[in-house]
Amino acid sequence: MDFSLILIGIIILVIAGWFLMTYNSLVTLRNRVREAWSQIDVQLKRRSSLIPNLVEAVKGYAKHERQVFENVTKARSALMGAKDPAHKAAANDMLTGALKSLFAVAEAYPNLRASENFKQLQDEISDTETKVAASRQFYNANVLDLNNTIETMPTALVAGMFGFTKEEFFKATEEEKKDIEVKF
Repeated sequence: MDFSLILIGIIILVIAGWFLMTYNSLVTLRNRVREAWSQIDVQLKRRSSLIPNLVEAVKGYAKHERQVFENVTKARSALMGAKDPAHKAAANDMLTGALKSLFAVAEAYPNLRASENFKQLQDEISDTETKVAASRQFYNANVLDLNNTIETMPTALVAGMFGFTKEEFFKATEEEKKDIEVKF
């Protein structure tokens, strides 16, 4: 058997092994991004499910604040209907603004602020906001890993061959970057 044939066979096996390992690592990174996105989605849905109860609690005290309630409801619906990170981020921003208005209305009603139901809902929403932030951070870290891998050589060759694409970061808007002060 010719030594050069053995050498060519070894080189082909090494290259094939590298392609296989690279492809598998790209699949793993893509799946991590998807899993991280699902965690954001779970927390946003949890927050959305708390909002009707919060609106009802405030409605009992502030019946004449119809526009605020409508804005919260519209924003919640937009968030529930958004499918990709960009639309979810925009809908999330809209809901955050609507909730700020709702909490501002609650400020005018001391009995509402003292309500045990309202306090519990406020705490749950605050807890959920913390979880959304942590999920967003986890998602963005995974997106960074995937995007860096896809864009660097020689992995970019395999990524291009198999149709791997960059993912969008879940970005904070300028409104979200501002300090928020809500007092109860």
